[in-house]
Amino acid sequence: MCWIFSIFRTMATAQFQEAIKLFDLANSEDPNKETWEGKEYPKEVLYGERMTAMLEGFDAEASEEVQLAARCQHICRWEIPRDSYEMNRPGYLKWRTELKKFHAQKASEILASVGYDKDVQEKVSFLLQKKQLKRNEDTQTIEDVICLVFLQFYFDPFIEKHSEEKIVDIIQKTWKKMSEKGHDAALQLTYSDLGLSLVKKALGL
Repeated sequence: MCWIFSIFRTMATAQFQEAIKLFDLANSEDPNKETWEGKEYPKEVLYGERMTAMLEGFDAEASEEVQLAARCQHICRWEIPRDSYEMNRPGYLKWRTELKKFHAQKASEILASVGYDKDVQEKVSFLLQKKQLKRNEDTQTIEDVICLVFLQFYFDPFIEKHSEEKIVDIIQKTWKKMSEKGHDAALQLTYSDLGLSLVKKALGL
């Protein structure tokens, strides 16, 4: 799987390519590994590639800022592990809030280092913090792509670890965050038999 530069729908500038390269370089330090199609990847490198590929299929006209935000959505996420916060709902929400700020800061530093101006840095930061979800088209695009990547690549492993009740609840919450375009794309994904049955149950299909 090599999706890095050949699939970008824009004529990628050297600046854009360098930013992507540095995002991936930062994520290559991830100590967590995932094997896909016989090849081992740092977990967040693979996630970034999946985000880029999903965005390519979902919105071929996405702006450069959206492309950048998709690629660095989880940049260096392992540096703030979930268990560094209380293992309850308030702890989870605090962890998610801090992660958004952390990702935005990391991304801004890299974007600045390759010469992107403040406007681009602030737009990517805005997207990484999911501001104005349901009201901002670009934020919604990023959220839809995040949900689609989860459903396509991480849903089955999630099923193995949780009860049916929790899975149905997560699907319903995921669906609420998505747009109608996102819903349509999600229903076109390929699911395992069990995964599809749970999606149908959650959505009352």
